[in-house]
Amino acid sequence: MTTRPPHDRPVNLRLYRWAGRWGPFEVRIPCGECALTRDVIADTLAHELAGIAVEVEVRDWLSHWWQPLARGGWHAPIVMVEGRVVSQGQALNRGVLTQAVIDAAAARTALDGNHVFGKATCPHCQRAKQYLAEAGIDFTYHDVVHDARAMYEMLARVKPLIGPKTPVTVPQIWLDGDYIGGADQLSARLHRAVEPNPERGRNSLSPGAA
Repeated sequence: MTTRPPHDRPVNLRLYRWAGRWGPFEVRIPCGECALTRDVIADTLAHELAGIAVEVEVRDWLSHWWQPLARGGWHAPIVMVEGRVVSQGQALNRGVLTQAVIDAAAARTALDGNHVFGKATCPHCQRAKQYLAEAGIDFTYHDVVHDARAMYEMLARVKPLIGPKTPVTVPQIWLDGDYIGGADQLSARLHRAVEPNPERGRNSLSPGAA
């Protein structure tokens, strides 16, 4: 995955915590859910979101209450990703954060190289992997069942291409950064491009092969 947004601009993540001062009012009671949310952010960035450039800002809600309010955020802790409220009023769900950050990063970055998003029980995924192996094409395989990050990235990259109402199936394949589609589309692409290798005998993906 290309993890750096264009122009080296990281994904912006902002946390408004229950703290601060506004006029004569001052928050002095520690917010347990705000502290928990900050811990969840730090741990998620170190694990599920490792390698993605994220800039984290922590602001006191009472001192800046009008900023999140303009985007629908009114109940701390408020978590915003690229100016969009993704969580408020409770401790942050790390899956929600992971999806929001990956959505933002995927919208600004291309997917370089060869990638197959699939699952172990999918025969079409196995077929696609076989096609690529027999064609001598190196690729990165992402299991969307076992890897939540892979699932979120696949959805973030495929939905804008096929439309929000079209069901997403597996495999989803990219070659040299270009979106291919599923196993049938990959087969059609390789049958046009792959030539027989005389050193290995007739290539099963070559035109006219049985």
